[in-house]
Amino acid sequence: QAQLVESGGGLVQAGGSLRLSCVASGRAFDTYAMGWFRQAAGKEHEYVAGISRSGRTIYYADSVKGRFTIFRDNAKNTVLLQMNSLKPEDTAVYSCAAEPKTTSWALPRGMHEYSTWGQGTQVTVSS
Repeated sequence: QAQLVESGGGLVQAGGSLRLSCVASGRAFDTYAMGWFRQAAGKEHEYVAGISRSGRTIYYADSVKGRFTIFRDNAKNTVLLQMNSLKPEDTAVYSCAAEPKTTSWALPRGMHEYSTWGQGTQVTVSS
């Protein structure tokens, strides 16, 4: 089972950018679909973005479309989330998740379909 470690969180002003990184160890990274979730204080988890094994299938929440980009580098066992035009409402703990998939295009539909999680990294956007 993969182990996931996130990095790249921090404090940024509204309108700024951050890039989150999630490095996986263990089983072959290219057998996993990957996702990013966030949880703001007092709120439920939100599925922010997901990417299939091959990168051909990508999901974005409506709240981040056009501002966030998910991409993966299978050679480096890494999935990244580029976050631009950040807003105070993007403040949350961001976690990456992984789920083994037998097909290259399949993508989990929500957090209940991901089996492996990282510890999370805090992103704070000041106004």
